[in-house]
Amino acid sequence: MRSIFPEQISTLPQVCIPVKGATGYLLQGDHEQVVCMEFEQTVKVPEHSHDSQWEIVLEGEVHLTMDGATQVYRKGDRFFIPKGKKHGATVHAGYSCIMFFNQKDRYAKKE
Repeated sequence: MRSIFPEQISTLPQVCIPVKGATGYLLQGDHEQVVCMEFEQTVKVPEHSHDSQWEIVLEGEVHLTMDGATQVYRKGDRFFIPKGKKHGATVHAGYSCIMFFNQKDRYAKKE
């Protein structure tokens, strides 16, 4: 899969993410993180929670489940997950996005 991200993004530090086929590039702030993420294969993300997350879909499709309801998001869509809200997802191959976390340590840099 060819990355959609330009060199300014793809040369940022990568995040350590325990999902096979996922690559994330980290922009670290003092109190938040921005992660540009792309998925080479379809993955199921188990239900979990963390600080608030805002995400915009750049390519592909994600099925996000919160409160027992599943919503489908595609290119150009955006969504918000409140702090502490349990959620899970099926992220389809070819998905790419920009995620903003109101949490400075959501992801660690890949060593």
